[in-house]
Amino acid sequence: MKDLVTIADLTTEDVRALLKLAHDVKAHPTRFRSTLSGHTLAMIFQKSSTRTRVSFEVGMSQLGGSALFLSGRDIQLGRGEPLSDTAQVLSRYVDGIMARTYAHSDVTTLAEFASIPVINGLTDLTHPCQALADLQTIEEHFDEEHGLELGDLKMAYVGDGNNMAHSLALAAAKVGMTFACAAPEGYWMDPEIVASAKATASSMNASVIETTDPAAAVAGAHVVYTDVWASMGQEDEQEKRVRDFAGFEVNAALMAVADQRTIFMHCLPAHRGEEVSAEVCDGPASVIFDQAENRLHMQKAIMITLMGD
Repeated sequence: MKDLVTIADLTTEDVRALLKLAHDVKAHPTRFRSTLSGHTLAMIFQKSSTRTRVSFEVGMSQLGGSALFLSGRDIQLGRGEPLSDTAQVLSRYVDGIMARTYAHSDVTTLAEFASIPVINGLTDLTHPCQALADLQTIEEHFDEEHGLELGDLKMAYVGDGNNMAHSLALAAAKVGMTFACAAPEGYWMDPEIVASAKATASSMNASVIETTDPAAAVAGAHVVYTDVWASMGQEDEQEKRVRDFAGFEVNAALMAVADQRTIFMHCLPAHRGEEVSAEVCDGPASVIFDQAENRLHMQKAIMITLMGD
């Protein structure tokens, strides 16, 4: 495991090792205070962020290292320097690169030309750090409270077949979790991502399902997940998407067809009254802030794995 570009590149053993380390980092933070002492992470942001920036920056600090925030205005990317050059220059200065970009190809280019680890902090295609932190949250809840393993569970995703849906499908498949995605026609997941997830799921005796019926996806689910209908960069589509996603709100009626132990998840920011009702988002089944916290712990595990000596 040299980089984290997409969960598709990880083995099941990689995912399990990251989960174990993330649990250990969370339970015993003082043991890891000097793990990345003297190390520096360059953080490239083409997209703004709350959770990604704060969790990576704080995580590096808690591991004894430091992080540099680099926006498109702060480095030569804003003036047309090739990413391949940026990757090679940064490799001479820092110990790792985290990039949050629009085009997925930007992260793959960085990984190709950098001689140091590259972490995908989000692209329009995938969001692996979030999905891995979500697996940690799910495992905490169901293993500790109900004695269920990830492979015993079903996750239902309701909404746009976007980067979050892609990474959740790939992550669920790696651990043998059944994954169902409900999206309107025209908003389904990328076919290549689906094919990859289905192939992995089949080898794990699990399945990946696509449907236009939210109730069918959520039926019996242990995890119900949603995301905003219009992601960053799609703001001009907001009104159309609100119309197209009518009937796809995660509300109490939809949650009622899930497993009685179900939890509600959202990667945030959430638009209450659109993709999720306030009753569900702020209700007893919601673990959205546990998810947000676990971004810190999982990303520390990722950085230790990739950048640690």
